Amino acid sequence: MKVLHLNAGNETGGGMFHIMSLLDQLKKEECMLGVFEEGELYRRSVTAGIKTELFHQHSKYDLSVLKRLRDFIRLNHIDIIHTHGPRANIYGALLKRLIKRPWLLTVHSAPHHDFLGQGIKGKLFTGLHVRSFQHADHILAVSDRFRQDLIDQGIDPSKVTKILNGIDFEKEMPIPFQRGDFGLGEDDFIIIMPARLEPVKGHEYALKALKTVVSKSPHVKLMLVGDGSRRKTLETIVLETGLSGNVIFLGHRADMERIYPLGDVTLLTSLSESFPLVLLEGARSSLPAITSDVGGVKELIPDGSKGWVTEIGNAGKLAGAIFHALELKESGKLTKIGSDLQKFAKNNFSIEILAENVYNVYLRMKN
Repeated sequence: MKVLHLNAGNETGGGMFHIMSLLDQLKKEECMLGVFEEGELYRRSVTAGIKTELFHQHSKYDLSVLKRLRDFIRLNHIDIIHTHGPRANIYGALLKRLIKRPWLLTVHSAPHHDFLGQGIKGKLFTGLHVRSFQHADHILAVSDRFRQDLIDQGIDPSKVTKILNGIDFEKEMPIPFQRGDFGLGEDDFIIIMPARLEPVKGHEYALKALKTVVSKSPHVKLMLVGDGSRRKTLETIVLETGLSGNVIFLGHRADMERIYPLGDVTLLTSLSESFPLVLLEGARSSLPAITSDVGGVKELIPDGSKGWVTEIGNAGKLAGAIFHALELKESGKLTKIGSDLQKFAKNNFSIEILAENVYNVYLRMKN
């Protein structure tokens, strides 16, 4: 069996790590990756020894790539096409008209929020992306909530399989940074927030909550890891609200595994997610999670013994969760929440479980 995974190639977040982790776990002789841009995913996959093909486009609208994909699939006897991300999913639907191969896609994020804030063009791509789902032979959803959303959109339930995200909990971790490397004190309460600086990530709510918290606990620091179109806007908000001494913009980082151990909690304030890998990565470093109630987070944090799930867009509830975490740290109880989350995540969200479940879907499709 040969499976061709397709992605635009410009992934830098959870989608990239999902694809790379999955391909690293599946049989190398059976799976390969195709991308349309020579971005970070392409560079990382080549470095990792994953068989990778670049289907270069002159622009995102260069549909001549479809003919090259069709010829490549035929020449290399590809049995199954597996797409990830809006552009690849749209191309998957178009490929169905050119070549008869089983095609499945993974929904990594809420499709109606992928192009949030991008105007008419964003609405157009959202419509094309959502319509592409109707043509897929099978769809993988990374949470119960996403599976139900797809069914509510009219997708046949028999065509949708829930497969929870996973990461490698046995991976040997690099030497972590020290707090002094970033000018942080040992008594500081450090919140790690890995998220692209885009509207869907809801950074404003994190900053509003932080403003409330530091009025009573000025030693709280927020580390924003990621870059994006809203960086200047967020930097302005931080300056105008007097939070410059409490917020650190780290930009895009390729060394997150060294950064997580600096923190006391991982924070996520997204307006929409599928199943955020950053919470799993934080859990691997025994960090409790504070998150908005998006996607499948309640499958990772089913109760208060493993973290806090707050109402989307509610800065007051978010501040309350941070205050609670502060109290638990002072009483020495916060580390137990982190260790309990780590154990639970390791038993239920491993990359081995993810890969086995995906491979079983391939076998059903091929037969």
